[in-house]
Amino acid sequence: MKRLIAASALAICVVHANAFDLGALKDAIKSSGSSADTNTPSNTGGVNSLSNAEASGGLKEALTQGVGKAVASLGAADGFFGNKDVKIPLPSSLKKIEKGMKFMGMGKQSDELILKMNRAAEAAVPEAKTLLVDSIKKMSLADAKAILTGPQDAATQYFKKTTSTQMGEKFLPIVTKATENVKLADSYNKYAEMGSKFGVVKKEDANINQYVTKKALDGVYYMVAQEEAAIRKDPLGQASSLLKKVFGSIGK
Repeated sequence: MKRLIAASALAICVVHANAFDLGALKDAIKSSGSSADTNTPSNTGGVNSLSNAEASGGLKEALTQGVGKAVASLGAADGFFGNKDVKIPLPSSLKKIEKGMKFMGMGKQSDELILKMNRAAEAAVPEAKTLLVDSIKKMSLADAKAILTGPQDAATQYFKKTTSTQMGEKFLPIVTKATENVKLADSYNKYAEMGSKFGVVKKEDANINQYVTKKALDGVYYMVAQEEAAIRKDPLGQASSLLKKVFGSIGK
């Protein structure tokens, strides 16, 4: 009975946390261990066997699952094009050009360009998984603790810091290949370059491939942030490996 109460207390502690807190989790584990039946010698040993490394391992497992979901959703057909939160439009500074094209009966070409931009992003995104997972594997205990006790987007910011440069380098050639057969790509570059000279278009938006690459990166980190939010909201449902070990230790 005492073991059941201890397990329940731990579950409540984890579920209602506003953010992961490694220290609080370990305190809860130790507290639940001291509340267990003292007639079961293996009980305390099982609980205390949960180390900082194992706790950070639970975070790594949850993040690995999260980035896998994020990349899978974006890399599928309509992963970008069908998701209003990450769909890639023409730069706002080119909206007048887009309207003009539609006014001149070229709306189909404009729509095709937007579709192809999103398809290019969808083609590039699968490359992100390896880089994100590798970043998780290289995560130090200090990094894990900073994420566990940090702000709500601490993991996403960690990924941006450790993967954005490499990811951009991986994405660009794939995006370039995916857009090279799009007839309006040259037109986009022509108009965007003119706009850039007059300060109407941002320099980073003046080339379609660079623009799509940037937006693809934004989409990846946006979806990773959504998965991080889900992990923080429901750690029991996400960090299953860690909590199974915790509950298993308490139940011994």
